[in-house]
Amino acid sequence: MTETKKDFIDLTQFNKNELIFLIEDGINKKNMSSKNGMASVDEDACAKNKILATIFEKPSTRTRFSFETAMYQLGGKTIYANMSDMQLGRGETIDDTAKVISRYVDIAMLRTNKHSTLENFAKNASIPVINGLTDKSHPCQVLADLITVKEKIGDIENKSYVWFGPANNMLTSWIHAAQIIGFELRICSPKDYSVDNNLVSGFPNITTDLDPNDAAKDCDCIITDTWFSMGEDDNDQKRKILEPYKVDSNKISMASSDAIFLHCLPAHRGEEVDADVIDGVNSVVWDEAENRVHAQKSIIRWCLS
Repeated sequence: MTETKKDFIDLTQFNKNELIFLIEDGINKKNMSSKNGMASVDEDACAKNKILATIFEKPSTRTRFSFETAMYQLGGKTIYANMSDMQLGRGETIDDTAKVISRYVDIAMLRTNKHSTLENFAKNASIPVINGLTDKSHPCQVLADLITVKEKIGDIENKSYVWFGPANNMLTSWIHAAQIIGFELRICSPKDYSVDNNLVSGFPNITTDLDPNDAAKDCDCIITDTWFSMGEDDNDQKRKILEPYKVDSNKISMASSDAIFLHCLPAHRGEEVDADVIDGVNSVVWDEAENRVHAQKSIIRWCLS
């Protein structure tokens, strides 16, 4: 690879036009996908003769399947690895691992705990590196979410979005998207689990400290995520604090009549969202999950271009 390799680390590296291009490219890739089977190759086959390494420190369903499917549809191949099964688990540094992997494959995706692990890997790799999730952010998922919004309600910029629940890596990427595109983002979290004010300061389109009983009024999209991140201990006190922030039918009824509900999955019905919401008419979570494939295709294409 040349020194101008393109890493997909966070949405903040893109301006508004670039981010909208990625969204629209994902939709175009979806519309052009062959219906002859999930492994059928797109006409442009932009990853032909390329290999993607998918490296996991945290387990996954959607990230693994969507990246492998995306690569197949782009004409390439994948190699899966769990960090614990690699020499990383025996003390080899992430720096050395990145240099070695760069000699074997054309592009790599990491789903890891610490964001610094991803940054060090990308710094030492001579191939493009994609953030499949870190403790800081989840840009691939939010790109898929924005593709879903564009599909379902036709506009992204002039809509209002409400986040219910604790601040986490998903919310961080939603904040990044709001900062870039300029849409209204309402963050409804309890003070014990609120977003860092430094992250949202200076952006009047982003509001915080909202009452969960009226935050959804006339909004176009309601978003939530699991209350307990992978590996986090179960905590009844946290669950009690978050109970008013559960997305239920009352919150849905306050939103716009054609509002959509997003959840990156896996979901816990009866905890962060009621079953009649996630399985109801406003929910687009299955389209959202499918769109992970098309978001990954857009990202891989961008990285290899």
